[in-house]
Amino acid sequence: MEPFRNLEATALPLPQPNIDTDQIIPARFLRKPRSKEYAGYLFHDLRFQSDGSKRPEFLLNAVPYRQSRIIVAGDNFGCGSSRENAVWALYDYGFRVAIAPRFGDIFATNCQKNGFLAIPVAPELAAWTLKTLLASPGARIAVDLSAQTLTLAEGVVTEFEIDPFTKRCLLEGVDELGFTLTQLDRIIAFENDRALRPPRTMRPGT
Repeated sequence: MEPFRNLEATALPLPQPNIDTDQIIPARFLRKPRSKEYAGYLFHDLRFQSDGSKRPEFLLNAVPYRQSRIIVAGDNFGCGSSRENAVWALYDYGFRVAIAPRFGDIFATNCQKNGFLAIPVAPELAAWTLKTLLASPGARIAVDLSAQTLTLAEGVVTEFEIDPFTKRCLLEGVDELGFTLTQLDRIIAFENDRALRPPRTMRPGT
């Protein structure tokens, strides 16, 4: 997993609320192995017609947004069923950050496990950011994870909250297992110390 520290990139506005994981990656693709084709499954039914042609109304198909790496979404982004594949599809396309008033709980957890930064912001800030992005196609947003700041349209800088453990994992590029392995020396020392302790004598009736 790649460490995440700073990113400045074109932002894709998706103002619709409740974009669920089935819209992010339709269920019929879940059995597909993760491969170089995985990015093609992202937003598949929103991006493409039944004949495979691109839907011109979906912004990711428009030239200013094709290289986007940040999503600014409506409320409750990533809701619906629990599927890590949704984050895989986003990541493999090139996205690294999603900003929204609220995320599906399991989706947010899957983001952290896969090096993807999900940033909840106030609804008013999300609405303003979406409005300014839609008015200026191709506008960029800067994210500084260490400082926990967003630089939005018109140079507006705002701070965001993130769990310290999630922040550390993202900065170091590790998931929970990877973090546990960084503590291996301490774990071994604890287990060795415990092995040297005399066994507890249990009193009757305890």
